[in-house]
Amino acid sequence: MENRYTDKDAQAYLAAYPGVAPELALRVYTSRLIGAETNLVLHGGGNTSAKGRITNIVGEEIEVLYIKGSGWDLGDIEPQGLPALDLHYLRKLRKLEVLSDEEMVNQFRTHLLDASAPNPSIETLVHAFLPHKFIDHTHADAIVTLTNLDHAESHLKKALGDKIAILPFIMPGFPLAKAMVELHEANPAADCIILMNHGIFTFGDDAHSAYARMIDYVSRAEAYLAGQAARAAKVTGTAVSPEPSLVLPILRGALSFVDGLGRRRTFHLHLRQSEKILAALARPDAEALFVNGVLTPDHVIRTKNYPLWLQVGGMAEQEVRESVVNGLRCYQQDYTQYFNEQVAAKKVERTMLDPMPRVVLVPGLGIVTAGFTPKAAAIAADIAEHTLAAKLDGLAVDKYKELGRDFIFDMEYWSLEQAKLGKARPKPLEGRVALVTGGGGAIAVGIGRQLLTAGARVFMSDINGERLELVCAKLAAVAGAQMVSPLVMDVTSEKSVVAGLAAIIDQCGGLDILVPNAWVAHVDKIENLPEEKLRMVMDVNCLGVFQVIKAAAPIFRRQGTGGNIVINSSKNVFDPGASFGAYSASKAGAHQLGKIAALEMAEMGVRVNMINADAIFDDEGVSSGLWDVVGPERMRSRNLDPQGLKEYYRQRNLLKAAVHADHVGNAVVFFASEQTPTTGATLPVDGGIAAAFPR
Repeated sequence: MENRYTDKDAQAYLAAYPGVAPELALRVYTSRLIGAETNLVLHGGGNTSAKGRITNIVGEEIEVLYIKGSGWDLGDIEPQGLPALDLHYLRKLRKLEVLSDEEMVNQFRTHLLDASAPNPSIETLVHAFLPHKFIDHTHADAIVTLTNLDHAESHLKKALGDKIAILPFIMPGFPLAKAMVELHEANPAADCIILMNHGIFTFGDDAHSAYARMIDYVSRAEAYLAGQAARAAKVTGTAVSPEPSLVLPILRGALSFVDGLGRRRTFHLHLRQSEKILAALARPDAEALFVNGVLTPDHVIRTKNYPLWLQVGGMAEQEVRESVVNGLRCYQQDYTQYFNEQVAAKKVERTMLDPMPRVVLVPGLGIVTAGFTPKAAAIAADIAEHTLAAKLDGLAVDKYKELGRDFIFDMEYWSLEQAKLGKARPKPLEGRVALVTGGGGAIAVGIGRQLLTAGARVFMSDINGERLELVCAKLAAVAGAQMVSPLVMDVTSEKSVVAGLAAIIDQCGGLDILVPNAWVAHVDKIENLPEEKLRMVMDVNCLGVFQVIKAAAPIFRRQGTGGNIVINSSKNVFDPGASFGAYSASKAGAHQLGKIAALEMAEMGVRVNMINADAIFDDEGVSSGLWDVVGPERMRSRNLDPQGLKEYYRQRNLLKAAVHADHVGNAVVFFASEQTPTTGATLPVDGGIAAAFPR
């Protein structure tokens, strides 16, 4: 591992934060160096601190501890991510015999210098009790790998030398802080402490020294593992590759469950593939090597302790389903038994978390991870990939030795985490995956925005890549780029649609909400309507709806959890207009297809409903493709400018209401969130057009 510290960069950080204490500015610098290395920390893991002196509001000079705050990632931390606490007071806590986690957190909050600061790290007292000015703590892969082996202490000393101190695993909190300082006092010459099954702490009188020691010790561990691996025999195997479009929807559907409040919870899946992953899972001994406990208990809240092993290569669809269902049933039984055994042994009351795996190892396919959000699934995949690599590295040294389930339970069912259960009600569409066709237009913006606000992961498809990128950039501001993706797709082409839905499955595992919204228009009386224009409009507006429903049906069937199709029809279905025959007829055809789909797909639990919208012109800079075509002719015939045309359509509806894209989005969310047992229905979103009343 490379030491990336430079005096030039250090000076740049000092200059960048002129009003900040020098030790804090340098703490930010080396924290970011650590956070940039995924082999040191992943997704907010690890913590760093610095000690200093400041003058408080009454002119007293006091000692403070700057420590990483909750919610901050070392990779992009700022000074405010290292809140300051009263160090003199924190050190007094050492005299206590017992300090609960809840009271410890209270003591942290009541002794922050800024009441608005984030909660300090749960390991704050470790940093406070140890005397060193700068302390770095990471969960370095190479270090943790060595701590999870038989004869771990022997390997650690061979790899790292004799200036280290080693502490058996202890849960983060007050007992760990006391044990750490006592170990240091018994080994004052040690410049590094290894906490078994957890990570490494290095120290220094300045930021550079603590960081340099971290890099040095981790590099030694990496070299030791590499040296052993070079002498190990290579083991290879082969695995039949299953089809993702078959396996992932079945797995995703089987993972979904109804929680204690009667809410259906669904997962986003993340597929992680690489040559190294596929080769590892193809080994004949792969299941025995990789179906075991986490590298560090910190990972259990992201990944559960054990992955699920799923070997489905070469199986027919029904065989895959049976294998998935049986595998999950056994996994849930084992998890429930583990929970019951631990609460009985510890004589505690806890609320059991869902017993579903978060990591699934599939030979021939890769690592599949599950999360209620795409971010959670991606984090689990990062951890699982690092874990697989670490277990492979350790294999050449000694046998893997997982941490006892009692320690795992303590971390997974930590009282501080349990207290959060039930407080954050999931959004109505959390875990759901949605596809909106015609994604480059104004109505699509409103539909996408409301789906994202309701918690869905949204794919916006269109044949026009430029308009699609504009819309997705706009929507990314609502929920982040990870929640919305562009998908260039031609709804008139079966091949393009099938490929598009396969891409969604590869990224998320399945589909829950389909919104056929793509359309084109042409203005002409029937006697003047060219056949090719009629075919073009029918192909997009009617055939396009058919193509996406047909392609989505097998996904809904494989998932077995129902689904929602919400067709954006038009008020023209019931109230067509002259010179608009191609559009009106195509929309009526799509509407009728929706009714037929409602009849046919109800047995799968799929609901199909229609929205009849009218007079939606644009959405904050994104124009409507329909009005781009129709608008000029309508303005000429009524001698109106663009604003006058909008006002004309507002005045003609019963409510005298301006209809916006978000209103259509609200209607989509209403149907998709299944607030009523409704299918085959038509909901007008037009302000009230009597001639267009459904009948």
